[in-house]
Amino acid sequence: MCRDCGCSITNEDRIEHSHSHDNNDGTSSEHQGAHKHLHDNPQLNDKKTIDIITKILDKNDKEAAHNREHFENKNVLGINLMSSPGSGKTTLLEHLSDICDFKFAVVEGDLETSRDADRLKSKGIQAHQIQTGSACHLDAFMVHKALHHIDMEKLDVCFIENVGNLVCPASYDVGSHLNIVLVSIPEGEDKIAKYPVMFRVADLILFTKTDLLPYFDYDMEQEKETARKLKPNVDILEVSTKDEESLKKVASWIKFKMEMR
Repeated sequence: MCRDCGCSITNEDRIEHSHSHDNNDGTSSEHQGAHKHLHDNPQLNDKKTIDIITKILDKNDKEAAHNREHFENKNVLGINLMSSPGSGKTTLLEHLSDICDFKFAVVEGDLETSRDADRLKSKGIQAHQIQTGSACHLDAFMVHKALHHIDMEKLDVCFIENVGNLVCPASYDVGSHLNIVLVSIPEGEDKIAKYPVMFRVADLILFTKTDLLPYFDYDMEQEKETARKLKPNVDILEVSTKDEESLKKVASWIKFKMEMR
């Protein structure tokens, strides 16, 4: 867990001067602060710091449970999409909308801009952008606010596209039922071993941009073996947005999980 970016401070712990507001374009911005400067905090192995972090995560988990209850009351499957920046989360959703037979919306998380939400809206996908400012992940409180901007009456699935980051999002339950983690071929074949916490929480790992395999020295089978050492029962799919059949496999996996609920 990082100390310097403010990501360990949830909405409940922000100073009174911190606030959330809607921008003119309908997006929401989260301005973060701490009760004291982060550089004044004790080391992370200090008992007081550990107690504070535990309290923060406990609050987040309670809000996440509330989000899940909200999904379940509407019979909506919540899916958290996580990856490093540029792995293809938004592009995957754009292409899924062309071939899937279920209705979905997206809660979109980025530090700045509404570009990804705008891309999805241009495809006719219901989307709400969260601009986190300095926070390198979404938390359950941010997602809860965003859900008030999503009409879930006719939805089957709500994707939560987390901030591009292979570290902190894995530690924060946002209220989803499932976690999908993307890892793209151009990232290199060491990401799973380097960021094990992220891949241990995955229900499905998507190897994306597989059309680029001929141009990279990438051992796919070795990476799959590494992933299954971390989580033996994890599902794994290879996908390229240029290959409709691979996209259909992703849609089928999601449809199967919908029917299993």
